[in-house]
Order: sequence, then structure tokens, then C-alpha cells
Amino acid sequence: MKNNLLQDSQEWKSYQWQLKNSILSARELSHLFNCKSPYTTLSEVESFYPVRITPYYLSLIDPSDPHDPIAMQCLPDIKELNDATSIDSSPDPLAEHKYMVLPGLIHRYPDRVLLLAAHECAVRCRHCNRKRTWKNREAITTNAQLDDICCYLKKHPEVREVILSGGDPLMLSLEKLETILAKIKAISSVKVIRIGTRIPVTLPMKITPELVGVLKKYRPMWINTHFNHPKEITELSKKACEALICAGIPLSNQTVLLKNINDDFETLKELFTHLHAMMVRPYYLFQCDKVAGTDHFRTPISTGIKIMEQLWCSISGLCIPKFVVDLPKGGGKALTMPSYLLAIEEDKAIFRTYDGKIAYYMNP
Repeated sequence: MKNNLLQDSQEWKSYQWQLKNSILSARELSHLFNCKSPYTTLSEVESFYPVRITPYYLSLIDPSDPHDPIAMQCLPDIKELNDATSIDSSPDPLAEHKYMVLPGLIHRYPDRVLLLAAHECAVRCRHCNRKRTWKNREAITTNAQLDDICCYLKKHPEVREVILSGGDPLMLSLEKLETILAKIKAISSVKVIRIGTRIPVTLPMKITPELVGVLKKYRPMWINTHFNHPKEITELSKKACEALICAGIPLSNQTVLLKNINDDFETLKELFTHLHAMMVRPYYLFQCDKVAGTDHFRTPISTGIKIMEQLWCSISGLCIPKFVVDLPKGGGKALTMPSYLLAIEEDKAIFRTYDGKIAYYMNP
């Protein structure tokens, strides 16, 4: 999907052009890939789970690779409909509706809330944990809804952090984004704003000086982005991350463990070390949630534990994320890591070293 002449143009570097020329149907994909199958047969998939891909993200695909990790993340697949009938999955496995105290506001943990600030994303990732919202909007749409949320926050001073999610909050207009940030920042009990975004990965040219200038005004702010594979790290994505970091906004990364995409040691080692070099902290490695339409992306939990065990002492501790499972029915995040502590006795603790030896630590 390379077109070097186009990618060197000013149009290509314009996020407005990218959004205007986004691929919105399987028929467009069929034309771009010059084939009749499988894309033209996927109108049924689209009716459940629509398509949206920026030309930039599409350009990262190697069409000669039938298992391209970018293609598998963004191209519709008939498996999504087969997965949708799984009895072990649901549209809302984390019970977000149960904890939605107001339209668009989820209060699951005592000291923080999640605000669904935007409906759209630059790319509809096929493993998305909110696929249910693609056709049924749950994000806030009015200033009145935002005012109700601010009233709730004032009545709940235990909430010290507000996480903007969606959709992708950085898809909002600057005016709308700043309205949300300003109103939240004015609440004295809210100490930190966090934004979850995949824009540095899927539409890095959207990280403009104007956007960075707005975000900088509302520090302390943290941004969690979402790189899943080393192929997503490009000069443009590096530049986008650098702009945010240089504005004093720390970046962390949340990777989802995806079957046949990144579920091996070498891929994740390369991803995490590259992020480390970009000053983007590998924060979480998520077990893929049990979302209807995503079963084919999930691996056994043991796969993740094995990879974490291989990473330990193979790369710097700063490169290693926490491997977590977001438990069904709103159970929250559970840390799932290899255990090196084998036993604790009155006089000593017994450990297994990273290379399989037994070590004793004598208690004082």
C-alpha cells in the first residue's frame, strides 16, 4: 500500500486530508487491494461492525503478507460475526453500563472516573473493547451532559483523576476538547487528567502544535497511547510522541496481547524496547477482553505469562509492562505475572531466579 510520491506531499501530512480520505467500506478496500474477495463478501460484517481506516494506517500494510499485523487489526473479518455468537463473550464484558452513573461517565474505582468524551476514532480497531458503541453512541454529545458530570464530580471529592476516553478524545475539535478540559480542570478536587488515545499510532499528523498547545495548558496530564506492534512505530509516530513529551506530557503505552499479531517474545521485546527509546513507558500488556466479535484475537493467559517470564531480565525493567486481565462483570484489573517467590518460611524466603536456579533469602 505504498505510494511514496503521495506520502511526500503536504496533503498526506494533513490530518484533515487523512480523515476526508479515510476508507469507510469493504468495497473501497476491495478496490484498493484490486481483488473481489474477501472484502466484497463482508457487507454483513460491516452491518454489525463498520469500517474506518486512515490512509496513513492502511499504508503500513504489506499486501503481500497474508498475516500482516496491521491488516489483522483494521480489516474486517468474517470471524467477527462467528465470534459474536460465543457464549463466553458479551458486548459489555467489563460491565461498564453497571458503573455508568451518568450518561458517558463510568465510576468503577473509588478515586477515578472514566469519561466517554468522544464517539469517533481515526481507525476502528477490530479488537476494540467498545465495539458495542460503534453503532450505538454512548459518549457525551451536549454541554448539558458535561455540566451534569461536573456537578457529579463536585459532589464526589474522592475522585482525584478523570480519564478521557471514547472513542478517541483527540478526534474532537480543539474548541470542544478545550471546553471539556477547562471545565474539569476548574474542579478543585480533580488533580490529574488522563487521556486515552490511539492518535499517535493511527493519525500522528493530528498531533499539531495547536493541539499540543491546548493540552499543555491543562497539565498535570498523562496520556496513554496504544501501540500493539513494532510496525506501528514510524518517523511520524515518533515525531507525534516527541511533541507531546517535549510539552511536558508524559506518555505511557497500553498494548493488547493479540493472537498471531504480537503474542510472541521477539515481537513484544522489539515493541517495548523501541517504546523505551522513544521515552514512551510500556505501562500495561492487556489480556484481550472477552468482547463479542473479538474471540479470534484472544490467547490463553499462560501465553502472556510465558512472554513476561522471557522478558524478565532479557530487557531493562523500564521496558517491561504489567500484564493484567480486566476481569469480567466489573471485577477490575488483576495483575497476572510470573511468580519468582516460591515460599515464605519463618526464617527464610525461597525464590526461583530468572535462569531457573533456587535462591534463599534469610529473614532478619
